[in-house]
Amino acid sequence: MGEFKVHRVRFFNYIPSGIRCVAYNNQSNRLAVSRTDGTVEIYNLSANYFQEKFFPGHESRSTEALCWAEGQRLFSAGLNGEIIEYDLQALNIKYATDAFGGPIWSLTANPSGTHLLVGCEDGSVKLFQLTPDKIQFERNFDRQKNRILSLSWHPSGTHVAAGSIDYINVFDVKSGSAIHKMKVDRQYMGMSKRQCIVWGVAFLSDGTVISTDSAGKVQFWDSATGTLVKSHLIANADVQSIAVADQEDSFVVGTAEGTVFHFQLVPVASGSTEKQWVRTKPFQHHTHDVRTVAHSPTALISGGTDTHLVIRPLMEKVEVKNYDAALRKITFPHRRLISCSKKRQLLLFQFAHHLELWRLGSTVATGKNGDTLPLSKNADHLLHLKTKGPENIICSCVSPCGGWIACSTASRFFLYRLSYERDNISLKRVSKMPAFLRSAVQILFSEDSAKLFVASSQGSLHVIQLLEGGFKHLHTFQPPSGTVEAMCLLAVSPDGNWLAASGTSAGVHVYSVKHLKLHCTVPAYNFPVSAIAIAPNTNNLVIAHSDQQVFEYSIPDKQYTEWSRTVQKQGFHYLWLQRDTPITHISFHPKRPMHILLHDTYMFCIIDKSLPLPNDKTLLYNPLPPTSESDVVRRRTAHAFKISKIYKPLLFMDLLDEGTLVAVERPLDDIIAQLPPPIKKKKFGT
Repeated sequence: MGEFKVHRVRFFNYIPSGIRCVAYNNQSNRLAVSRTDGTVEIYNLSANYFQEKFFPGHESRSTEALCWAEGQRLFSAGLNGEIIEYDLQALNIKYATDAFGGPIWSLTANPSGTHLLVGCEDGSVKLFQLTPDKIQFERNFDRQKNRILSLSWHPSGTHVAAGSIDYINVFDVKSGSAIHKMKVDRQYMGMSKRQCIVWGVAFLSDGTVISTDSAGKVQFWDSATGTLVKSHLIANADVQSIAVADQEDSFVVGTAEGTVFHFQLVPVASGSTEKQWVRTKPFQHHTHDVRTVAHSPTALISGGTDTHLVIRPLMEKVEVKNYDAALRKITFPHRRLISCSKKRQLLLFQFAHHLELWRLGSTVATGKNGDTLPLSKNADHLLHLKTKGPENIICSCVSPCGGWIACSTASRFFLYRLSYERDNISLKRVSKMPAFLRSAVQILFSEDSAKLFVASSQGSLHVIQLLEGGFKHLHTFQPPSGTVEAMCLLAVSPDGNWLAASGTSAGVHVYSVKHLKLHCTVPAYNFPVSAIAIAPNTNNLVIAHSDQQVFEYSIPDKQYTEWSRTVQKQGFHYLWLQRDTPITHISFHPKRPMHILLHDTYMFCIIDKSLPLPNDKTLLYNPLPPTSESDVVRRRTAHAFKISKIYKPLLFMDLLDEGTLVAVERPLDDIIAQLPPPIKKKKFGT
């Protein structure tokens, strides 16, 4: 594997935003997740739970509800009173419509996907019709006294249940009038509360309405008579969310204590046709409030204040007991938040509204393998660069020479020139950036820091020549005909002649920077690309996909390399394919052309192409025999994969020079320590 000095960095104070709501799309098997900072993420559950798209947050956009309509249309609503539709190709907001009812607390689409319903702060329930390009207000339902916190359509689309404060209302969609008003019991642990908040409702085909409330109860109501049928007290705190399976044979609820409960419809007795709802499984995978839940055909999905997206498979619904049957906890984004200047040993950290530039520490000490060396010079925080405006930063990059920093928001593009004088640093913003650079989704500098490559949200790629006092626009690569997909990943060859770009669903396009034209397109693969990089000297393009497959494609020859064909013929080790976090970064050793360096959140790997691939009977994570063995034996039993799991969670790892690595870790305990305290639960013996 080689011996490296490793800069172990833990001063990236990144804290993911808490999860506010999720929406599952059964047609495409995708999950939309909104966070408290307004960011919306889309996970492809069929592609190894890969985060294939994201929409940046906004300070004034607090998303309270998400829903899918007509299969592929995604809507959100929040406390700014607007309904937003997202453009899933260009990765931006298509439009925003004011509902004129104050803050919006709930949003849902009817089963046929033709109408949207929103519940507002002023007690109004508003019906909107979906047209191909926008939404159009149709009418108001009977107005209520309190805010509408939850909504659910009857599967027939004829009635709607609405949860408010102290009451659940059932509306007739055709007339818009309330036909039943069911009062919720305020009793909580034997005491009468001032008010009871109905956080969630679900309307079943048989007319049953299930409600969850702030008194810790799950209640079943008969919508035909407006009466309470059954009540379950399941928590000493709020039950904040509910989701029902499509077959209506099970549902899941989340509580403010961090517990998720699974209810199932089971026969009253063996062989009986009569069924009843029974609480079957409690799950404690969260430390804080579970703000939202979803129910897919094979899994229970939950998220909340502790920032984790938890996917808990239902073992009785999973056909094959492979890695899809394992519990998933997704905490960190599947995109790059850190860039590196190797020449000056700088790291640029991206936060929601600012950038931090750090210079790595240094040491003159030496030691043996595994030793921790004392720093002769500590890491320096050189720059804290705050962006103006309410928009979150989409992407950022520092140039390899350390002399440029670029970043982008949804409406602005920033380019800065940095100058270094001993321990001082000066910053100058480049003015009059062209409008076409706005809303860039990815930024990359060339290896010599002379060019800047910018991927726009419309699929085009801009090439900018960097000058001492400014810039010059050289060329724009237009997207291939018929595609407008944003290119989320960029890679440039060390010699600066080739540029590779990839979206979430299309293949990887390779452009000739020298001749300013499209060179070739790598054949499309079934799973999205998670990382790309171009090797020095050979100009081989290495592509990692979300299903853990790795391909090597020769750009000059326009075909897969012999090594890549051998890999596909033999196949990867089964433990390699069962990893549940995608490869997010690929790099190369300048003096060892047969080595590929890559990492995911929980491992760092060097693939030595000169060694044989491991088969399924070989140990993947412990390939080398003891050092007492002879070199011949060690060589014969070694295989291509050298894996280290020392550093985790690993957000970034790269080679600074021939013998030095930098690893940026973000321990989960550090994140949890900065979250608000969870609800204190009484434990036995305390």
